[in-house]
Amino acid sequence: MSIIIFGSINIDLVATAPQLPIKGETLLGKNFVKVPGGKGANQAVALAKLGIPTHIVGRVGTQGFGTELIDHLQAAGVQTHHIFVDETVSSGVAIIIVDDAGENQIVVIPGANGQINQADVDRLSGLLPTAKALLLQLEIPLDAVIAAAAAAKKANVQVILDPAPAKSHLPAELYPLVDIITPNEVETAQLVGFPIDSEDTAAKAAEVLLQRGVKCAIVKMGAKGVVCATQQETFFVPAFAVQAVDTVAAGDAFNGGLAAALYTELPLHQAVVWGAAAGALAATKLGAQTSLPDRLTFDTFIKQRGVLEDEV
Repeated sequence: MSIIIFGSINIDLVATAPQLPIKGETLLGKNFVKVPGGKGANQAVALAKLGIPTHIVGRVGTQGFGTELIDHLQAAGVQTHHIFVDETVSSGVAIIIVDDAGENQIVVIPGANGQINQADVDRLSGLLPTAKALLLQLEIPLDAVIAAAAAAKKANVQVILDPAPAKSHLPAELYPLVDIITPNEVETAQLVGFPIDSEDTAAKAAEVLLQRGVKCAIVKMGAKGVVCATQQETFFVPAFAVQAVDTVAAGDAFNGGLAAALYTELPLHQAVVWGAAAGALAATKLGAQTSLPDRLTFDTFIKQRGVLEDEV
């Protein structure tokens, strides 16, 4: 059994600056790094580094970083046989600015990711009979996301959707195909139409998402913690206190930790704690995939914090 990621594969061009620029402002930055990213690839690496058998289905281009991106995924332990090399476009690129507080602004150029279509869903479908879960995001065409979720549902494979980048409206048909949805505060507000500024508003938003058909809604609020709701229960998991350096990929790390725990048959509450721990660790390092914790680092962090010691 394995977990499948269907999503974006990017190269991230990351600049650091004292603060994020406002409209029309030019800032002198501090540093620049080039690191592999893309929400799909990030989640795949997050899982593989935690020791979970992981396949990724997606696209890279022949121009601009394609071979480098595949090599990095393979080095992390991700199975890449189902990545299509698209000769008509460049690979996806994300341009990222990170300030001294660890906050960020991101512009994504989809490239090959924007060409994903039914042919990719068909390649994905061949993996579903041996899959335990399918992780989806929104950096690829929405039609392909819906088709992939429908294929997974038909195969009785759990669907975990990270609805990022944020969209004001998702098609009503997508929600019932989703077992677990994991928006952050901004994405949740976009989906439900009201701000998320507390545990209470997060719980209210989760209830709205449940009413739309998802089986479980997890609202990630960064340093304010996580609210998780199902039809049976709603609970809160506090954030792990860390010194944030860069929040890029923290949400992807959360989904990796969550899915890894569910893969190992841990209960939902413990899976959310795993997600919170992985996300916190990712926020302590610069970059996307370069910030994702390996299993030894993750296990050590969990044990040092005195939670789930018997489950790691």
